[in-house]
Amino acid sequence: MADILVVDDEPSARITLVLLLKTRGHRVTQAEGVRAATQALREAVFDIVITDLRMPDGDGLDVLQMAKAHCPEAEVILLTAYAGWESAKEAMRRGAFDYFEKGKEPDELLHRLEKALEKKALSRANANLRRQIRERYSLPGLIAQAKTMQDVLEVVLRVAPTEATVLLQGESGTGKELIAKALHHASRRAQGPFVAVNCGALPEPLLESEMFGHIKGAFTGATATKKGLFEEAHGGTCLLDEIGDMPLPLQVKFLRVLQQGEVRRVGATQAVSVDVRVVAATNRDLAERMRQGTFREDLFYRLNVVPVVLPPLRERREDIPLLAAHFLERLGRQHRCAFQLTAEAVERLLQYPWPGNVRELENALERTAILVRSARIGPADLPAHIAAGTPLGPPLALPRAHTLAEVEKTHILQTLERCGWQYARAAEMLGIGRTTLWRKLKEHQLDEGARPPSR
Repeated sequence: MADILVVDDEPSARITLVLLLKTRGHRVTQAEGVRAATQALREAVFDIVITDLRMPDGDGLDVLQMAKAHCPEAEVILLTAYAGWESAKEAMRRGAFDYFEKGKEPDELLHRLEKALEKKALSRANANLRRQIRERYSLPGLIAQAKTMQDVLEVVLRVAPTEATVLLQGESGTGKELIAKALHHASRRAQGPFVAVNCGALPEPLLESEMFGHIKGAFTGATATKKGLFEEAHGGTCLLDEIGDMPLPLQVKFLRVLQQGEVRRVGATQAVSVDVRVVAATNRDLAERMRQGTFREDLFYRLNVVPVVLPPLRERREDIPLLAAHFLERLGRQHRCAFQLTAEAVERLLQYPWPGNVRELENALERTAILVRSARIGPADLPAHIAAGTPLGPPLALPRAHTLAEVEKTHILQTLERCGWQYARAAEMLGIGRTTLWRKLKEHQLDEGARPPSR
């Protein structure tokens, strides 16, 4: 239902159009000329203005001008006879949505009206995304003063109202899930579910069951039929995080979801149709994975319809003070304290390389807020490694023989050392799931016993 202003000096034509629009459920205001239309535009907001081109006290171009001045979001449709086509085309150049020749079938006018309303819905979706980013998702990851991040949000604005598959790429902690949520909440699927699954966090059999569901008796422990995450996300959006870690056999099944819009539960013989928008995220180099044979080329091109690369925090340093201020404002509400960073503390934040990106910044400030003794935060109040401008822990020396296995083993050890041997954090920094990390530890004969004694 839309609010429509009909402007026509001929009563019979005006009333006929008003009745037609009201039968379609629209709210309609009448104006018998340019003066009445001007008054109506000053007093109310309209979605659509349908105006005759030729009237005694002016013409449709005057109505168009007034609509753009008083109700800029309204779409204007001109009604014209053949002789007025040139003026109608001029109106299009000035911003009118369309023109319609009098005497044609009313259904054609209704069709053009629907097109105008679709355009307005798209504009509103874009405006809604800007509001969502500003009010909800501009919090930890989408504050964007840096041009690199503004460019990302511009792509988000354009793609959100569409059904295009989006591939989010970026280091861990850059805000990929927040971008995915912003896309969902600004899309036509906003009222549907948003479901996220980490493809690197579960072993293959469990991941298959989680994604596609299973029927009762499909395997030991399957005591009841269970919907998969794609079915749970029906009518909404599904985020596949760490898509680069999806096992090859599941990649084939996932490709079926993208190509045919259907899933087959584990143990089932019939497929189930699903209507899901897919957003995939990765901190992996998928092109390299394709060369290694661990990621399907056809799946990559299906996912890579709209690639969005999120810059690491070190490449958007002008956002660091804004992000820090936001986090401290939120922490201040929790701790009932008005935290403030000194200029020297801000300088330390700007100098630090932030390998963990926005997530690391948030965690560092949360730790600081808990331990600081006053509202004023100086360099000495920050975690020592951040105040010093160097990442956690000294690097371990590489072995002389640089085999691939040795390099991988050393890299895992370095990461564990930097994380204080917190395995979940190490897996996150390595860009792999915890299951993968445990497998790597076993391959390299590393376990808790490999941890050096406390000094």
